[in-house]
Amino acid sequence: METNFTISLDSIAEVNAFANMIAHFTSEIDLSSGRYIVNAKSIMGIFSLDLTQPLTLTVHGNDEIDEITEAIAPYIKK
Repeated sequence: METNFTISLDSIAEVNAFANMIAHFTSEIDLSSGRYIVNAKSIMGIFSLDLTQPLTLTVHGNDEIDEITEAIAPYIKK
């Protein structure tokens, strides 16, 4: 099962903090912008996306969904 969130990363510091936090989870997690999809654990991958637009975070599986949802709360686009 997949769960999607719309998030925003507005600065280099946010991208760095986000990637480091996401790296601690074992679930496969993707970030997408338009038709480009990257591994959310890859700082270089994140920087290849258009960060001026909202991003879609896709979590594959439900094992850690509660922990991931809590961890990404500050980045979820309202």
